[in-house]
Amino acid sequence: MNAVISPAAVVVRRTIAADPETLFDAWLDPEALAEWMRPGTITKTVAVVDARAGGRYEIVMHLESGATVQHTGTYLAIERPRRLVFTWLSPHTDKRETLVTVDFIARGERTEVVVTHEQLPEHEKASHTKGWTGALDRLVAVYAQGE
Repeated sequence: MNAVISPAAVVVRRTIAADPETLFDAWLDPEALAEWMRPGTITKTVAVVDARAGGRYEIVMHLESGATVQHTGTYLAIERPRRLVFTWLSPHTDKRETLVTVDFIARGERTEVVVTHEQLPEHEKASHTKGWTGALDRLVAVYAQGE
């Protein structure tokens, strides 16, 4: 009998004072993405986005130390304004493709954003929970300021 080991998954959610269209676009506009995709001690983020199914993206996070961390992937599904699905590859995924799904759920005048990151190496689950939590907290802060 062969055992099946499920890869680790992370789910992080936030309810944000913005409509689904605005938040959906914040994930695909390179300037907006660079503004909020700065978890933890990231001092600067540079993003390049080809926002179409089959298009690629690159997110380069700059650390306080001056080092950079590159994240790349391919958009698998872009269903405006409900869902984004893309691969995610970085040194922190052991340079293996993982899968991210972002759901945008209207909640009156607010939107619940649910990030599900699957196929992670088990030893990276905690760091990705922290990273997505920090990124979504920054997204909340950006939209609380009306940016």
